[in-house]
Amino acid sequence: MCVGLAAKVVGVKNGMAVVDASGAKREVSAELIENLEPGEYVMVHAGIAIAKITDDDKDETDEIMDLL
Repeated sequence: MCVGLAAKVVGVKNGMAVVDASGAKREVSAELIENLEPGEYVMVHAGIAIAKITDDDKDETDEIMDLL
């Protein structure tokens, strides 16, 4: 099973993004996503931002993770 985490983008520089996932800040690769901006949400898997997601998607993901 693969698990992705929803995270808010805090900063972007040189193909890398700093993201905040439930208070934990991490640097991840942002090479797969064009025009990524701070304030947007992404799905992160294995240290790579793999897709932009909406605020609603992030809330739904958080609810599911709380059930686990």
